[in-house]
Amino acid sequence: MFNNNKSILVIGGAGYIGSHVVLGLCDKGYDVTIFDNLSTGNEINVDSRAQFIKGDILNSDELNILFNQSYDAVFHFAALKAAGESMLKPGKYAIANITGTINILNQMVESDVQIIVFSSTAAVYGMPEYLPVDENHPLNPINFYGFTKLEIERLLHWFSDLKGIRFAALRYFNAAGYDLQGRIKGLEQNPANLLPIVMEVATGGINGSMQVFGDDYDTPDGTGIRDYIHVSDLAVAHIKVMDYLMHKKANLTINLATGYGFSVLDIINMAKAVTGHEIPYEIVDRRPGDSAELVAVSKLAQEMFNWKCEYSDIETILESMWNVYRE
Repeated sequence: MFNNNKSILVIGGAGYIGSHVVLGLCDKGYDVTIFDNLSTGNEINVDSRAQFIKGDILNSDELNILFNQSYDAVFHFAALKAAGESMLKPGKYAIANITGTINILNQMVESDVQIIVFSSTAAVYGMPEYLPVDENHPLNPINFYGFTKLEIERLLHWFSDLKGIRFAALRYFNAAGYDLQGRIKGLEQNPANLLPIVMEVATGGINGSMQVFGDDYDTPDGTGIRDYIHVSDLAVAHIKVMDYLMHKKANLTINLATGYGFSVLDIINMAKAVTGHEIPYEIVDRRPGDSAELVAVSKLAQEMFNWKCEYSDIETILESMWNVYRE
């Protein structure tokens, strides 16, 4: 049994990705505290080995009480993430994502916590100018959600220069799948991503058919191609990054992806094979801002801390999801 004395704070630890990172931290014996307002997180995902504190990063008093404890590192997953909604309600996203992060950083400075691992996004890149996307790709977000994440990355650089905070900004692509041992049971609330929607349709949770946005892209079957990474691979990377920051006086900004892409119709057909259910769909118009293809490379992660995907073949992703959705 692992026995780590490090105390780790996971903000947003009841959410989809955060709960898988908590699982990995607890498996390694870290002393974990979860801070989550449960607006999108699910209390069923709170690991019993962790301390849970309900609270909001927009409430400075609650943050101040939270940081009365001493932490060796902070993971920050708390954010609004619906790209479409961000274009309609930019003020809401600016407050939740940017102001909320400033509150965290100010409290870290006050409490002398120096390490933060930040959940960023591929949306900071915008429309791909070349493929696969690497960390040197131009940064040009095309939705306000991506803008907020890029602004937070810039804030992290300033707080590092001015206050000595060490950070990692992890830009991941399409997170999918569930813990292979079935220990995470809470489903995403109001899923907007392709794979959860496919699973909802397979279980009958969404009446009728799903929508496929465009079949006239310059791809083999005309539908958009994306890079899907298993959430457990993401969790492993997060913990490796934290360990790296604890031992190196450096910051990191890295992609987490597989380098392989699957089209919407690829996913639907493979999901039919895995679930044994029909997945009816209708072709509708393209969505503004969607690219034909988006895949990325993670060479820096492999070079800097020997990370590579172990669970991100699409069959494993779909099977791990189906095991949860069909219950």
